[in-house]
Amino acid sequence: MGITTSSVRRRRARSAVTAAVLGLLAAAAAPALAATDGPAGTPAQGAHGTARTTPEGTARTAPQGAARTAPQGAHDAAHGSAPAAARGAARTAPQSAQSAAHGAARGAAGTPLAITRLAQGPGHAVAITIDDGPDPRWTPQVLQVLRQNHVKATFCMIGTNAKKYPELVRAVAADGHRLCDHTADHDETMDHKPVAYQRRQILDGKAMIQKAVPGVAVDYYRAPGGAFTPDSRAVATESGMQPLGWSVDPKDWSRPGLPAIVSAVEGKLPQQPTVLFHDGGGDRSETVAALKQYLPWLTARGYAFTFPVRATP
Repeated sequence: MGITTSSVRRRRARSAVTAAVLGLLAAAAAPALAATDGPAGTPAQGAHGTARTTPEGTARTAPQGAARTAPQGAHDAAHGSAPAAARGAARTAPQSAQSAAHGAARGAAGTPLAITRLAQGPGHAVAITIDDGPDPRWTPQVLQVLRQNHVKATFCMIGTNAKKYPELVRAVAADGHRLCDHTADHDETMDHKPVAYQRRQILDGKAMIQKAVPGVAVDYYRAPGGAFTPDSRAVATESGMQPLGWSVDPKDWSRPGLPAIVSAVEGKLPQQPTVLFHDGGGDRSETVAALKQYLPWLTARGYAFTFPVRATP
């Protein structure tokens, strides 16, 4: 018996419906992609968010967009509508752009998102910054050298160290130095971790410092290893802290030897330099010795000691 044209059409229609149903079932059964954290200041969009950032701090939102558009794409393909699938993917772009713009505006409404690397004052001003303390052995020695040279510095403190040695935080503040949040645990990989984790590290670090010296401002935030992200800068600025970088790094933490440290800091200085030293994280005897030479050297050349710039919006 011959097959009629209408029978062929009915069979093709049933096959198309079956393929569409199977496609939708497969999409529903596939493991969902982990949702990423939203912009700083918003909760994560999934219980297992694994948002990461690139070294430049750009959030990787593509997997999230793909997860959102996959069911729609399967539905469109089942109905023979490839252009509709493309339109579904395109719909996510304006939303991502809107979120990014909203985050930038939120940062601009308070402390600027830009990382400052300049000392306050004229071109012949220098800002000394001290990282990774407080430390019971080295912080008192650094304080003594600063005191002898009439220098005020900015101390970027690790929260857990501040919690362990609150008397040293108070000693730093009592001498008129500025305080900087260097996160709770100094995790140098935090720029590759979810925004919620970055937020906890920053805000917990600040809280630990403030608990040691209630009422004293924490004016700056410095990322461990300088690994800032747009989200970490937004979290800091929302909390009233200026992101703080540096312009001169003698790498004293690596103990390269006193001559190498002194050579690095006494080389050609940029305008209004911010110089990085350390009072924690290991043996800082070379740092103390370098400060004893460097601070009088700067004074003899007419440098004024100030704090890093806190820009205004």
